[in-house]
Amino acid sequence: MNTKRLTLMALMMALVIVLSSFSLTVPGGHLYLNDVVIVLAALLFNPKDALLVCGLGAFLGDFFFYPTPMFVSLVTHGLQGYVISYLAHSDGRLISKKRSLFATCIGALIMVLGYTLGRAFVYSTLKTSIIKLPFQILQASVGVMFGYFLRYHTVPKQVEEIL
Repeated sequence: MNTKRLTLMALMMALVIVLSSFSLTVPGGHLYLNDVVIVLAALLFNPKDALLVCGLGAFLGDFFFYPTPMFVSLVTHGLQGYVISYLAHSDGRLISKKRSLFATCIGALIMVLGYTLGRAFVYSTLKTSIIKLPFQILQASVGVMFGYFLRYHTVPKQVEEIL
């Protein structure tokens, strides 16, 4: 692993941590934007690196700002990043935009299911997790749309060369 790649991984992890610290207030709940960076990181990095950046970044973000669901975040976002990256890459290269979009949708499903089940476990009630389900779906959808857009419309060639 070279220094530029490690620096890019650290930057993405820092963005996940920072975006885990605040939310946008929406009617009835909150919308966290860390999923945008999680999807972007999963589309940029190989599965092992995506697992580290997404899982550890989400874990640390919760650890510093809201520790109750930090292990749920570690597992859910780590798995989400790994699966998106695994489905979207072949030999270190993205397969296609369609395949990447499919991978991000599967990742969104993992995030929604992971947090729904995780909340039921952490808060000991399925009712609490069902109440938050619309916000999880919104957060996952925003992550897919903006993360996918950022990957294919804003990432410069210099960054792609690092990867």
